[in-house]
Amino acid sequence: MTTLSMKPAKPASAADRRLAIGKALLFIACLLPLSRTAWIVLSGAAVNPIEFITRSTGTWTLVWLLATLSMTPLRRFSGQAWPLKCRRMLGLFAFFYASLHFTTYLWLDQFFDWHHILKDIAKRPFITVGFAALLLMSPLALTSTQGWMRRLKRNWGKLHRLVYPVAILAVTHYWWLVKKDITQPLIYAGVLALLLGLRLWWKWRRPSP
Repeated sequence: MTTLSMKPAKPASAADRRLAIGKALLFIACLLPLSRTAWIVLSGAAVNPIEFITRSTGTWTLVWLLATLSMTPLRRFSGQAWPLKCRRMLGLFAFFYASLHFTTYLWLDQFFDWHHILKDIAKRPFITVGFAALLLMSPLALTSTQGWMRRLKRNWGKLHRLVYPVAILAVTHYWWLVKKDITQPLIYAGVLALLLGLRLWWKWRRPSP
């Protein structure tokens, strides 16, 4: 009769512990805007609760999207690996806030009036591009696990390049929504242009095989 020997688990390194703590703090930080929104609405401080929820969830969708795109430049400039290990969490939170944003529109704004909703999506450009962004984000969220990375192999990276048109559509959605002061949409557009421009620069400078 043979006995199975169990190898002791490898103790976590100091770097692993710091990463785990950092990711836990990032998770909490990503939930803070939602907690703040809930507190303001429930306390009665919001003049127009539905509009406030819609604007807040939309704004934080953009913030987390741009934060996701900033992880690669941060990795290159810092020489550290941890930004790439936080990228998936940020991307999932971007999708989470986008889903809340759209759900607020469907439920609290339109009361699931599907005829009016479909008419809105077809005839109001800012809603059309916002809906398109959410549709493109959905497969990215669904395939964000290690299992899907193994299944899709090289195609996983190709699929997740959809984050670039998603970000462009999201900024366009916000820009077209704002009717007067476009200062904030312009800031988001500038940050996005910088993040995409860096990628194009690196690709252009990459030596040919």
